[in-house]
Amino acid sequence: MLRMRPGRGWRRAPAPPRGFWRWVWDAFLTVAVLGLLILLAARLDRTEPRTLEGRVIVNDGDSLTIGSERIRLRGIDAPEFDQTCRGLSGDYPCGRRAREALAALIGGRAVSCAGSGRDKYDRLLAVCSAATGRELNRSQVEAGWAIAYGGYEAEQDDARRKRAGIWAGSFDPPRDWRDMHGGMVEIEHAAPGGILAWLRRILRLS
Repeated sequence: MLRMRPGRGWRRAPAPPRGFWRWVWDAFLTVAVLGLLILLAARLDRTEPRTLEGRVIVNDGDSLTIGSERIRLRGIDAPEFDQTCRGLSGDYPCGRRAREALAALIGGRAVSCAGSGRDKYDRLLAVCSAATGRELNRSQVEAGWAIAYGGYEAEQDDARRKRAGIWAGSFDPPRDWRDMHGGMVEIEHAAPGGILAWLRRILRLS
């Protein structure tokens, strides 16, 4: 920058001292690190393990509500409530059947759930068990009323061989059905544990 000196003409103004730019860079790094720590603290709070027990409302074949807490059964994906599938006798409401199957497993009694992390709709991702001790996630896949969604592949293979539930006919995977009908978009649930799964939950990449 040029400055006018009285009676001496123009001269170049001195550049800011080198320490000034170092201070700017240090300030930028400090703000960036603080922002990252705040983000991580918020995400860690959302991934804190939780255990719940009580009477439930069965929303559909893979989600429940205990009190005010909405729960998504981890590792499975059931037909959406309004979804239809194709059986030997024609179309049938497989989404409603999946919900009925889950309600029958629970039998109107209390359910216990343990989970950590939440999906993008703020539902707790959990593994739940009926009062009998039977795991609901696994049982829904074994009965053919949900498909593997990041877990339970062996149970799915067995249900397919037995042509149980929706495997007795043909169906659109719930993920595809949601996409075709403008519903909620979800990704497969990462198995709990592992560095990659932890980072994905913390940074909300899944």
